Amino acid sequence: MNLKGSKIIVTGGSSGVGKSTARMLVEHGAEVLITGRNSSRLEKAANAIGCAWIEADVASADAVEKTFQWVKDNWNNRLDVLINNAGLGEFAPVEDTPMESYHRVFSVNFFGPVMMVKKALPLMQRRGSGSIVNLASTSSMKGFPNGSAYAASKFALRGFTQSLVEEVRNQNIRVFQVNPSEVSTAFGNPEREERKETENKLGPDQIAQTIVSILQLPEKAFIPELSVWATNSKF
Repeated sequence: MNLKGSKIIVTGGSSGVGKSTARMLVEHGAEVLITGRNSSRLEKAANAIGCAWIEADVASADAVEKTFQWVKDNWNNRLDVLINNAGLGEFAPVEDTPMESYHRVFSVNFFGPVMMVKKALPLMQRRGSGSIVNLASTSSMKGFPNGSAYAASKFALRGFTQSLVEEVRNQNIRVFQVNPSEVSTAFGNPEREERKETENKLGPDQIAQTIVSILQLPEKAFIPELSVWATNSKF
């Protein structure tokens, strides 16, 4: 796929993997819209990257509608790539995890991508092409202590992605799932401050580079699922 001139949405684009991915896509000539829940962080990131932004929480059906109204108004309903990156984590033992936590995590990590995909698909189907990237996690393949809400949401996203692959691949729509291991970002940080990159954990740029690389494959090729691990992990 030639990224130059392509129209791309990146959810959760104000920091971390989303911000790095948006920056790299713009560097390759793409037109990018980043979304998120904090307008000041979005505006700052968009100004630094050179992309568009809109405040929109993927967990909100109204916000998803708002996002695609922007696509209609600004891109004439053209959408080449949807990158579902926004994520939420709440971590505690099962007995200490309230049901509200499961609902919050699933609303962002699972129902958000589902709503975004359902709005993106008709636009891609009309054009006869498109690419969808779902950012999951290595936790979509194996759970971990205190991670029942997060891992379960990513398991659900993996099942959804696998089914979506089988439904749309014969329509020339590619669906990728990328599974990062732990990444040094603001994820899970209540202050939303970016963590410094370390030698034994991935950084946002490595995941962004992965996303850009798989999108650049010829459109007749796609990778249904790809996991990215830190080489020198201390786990």
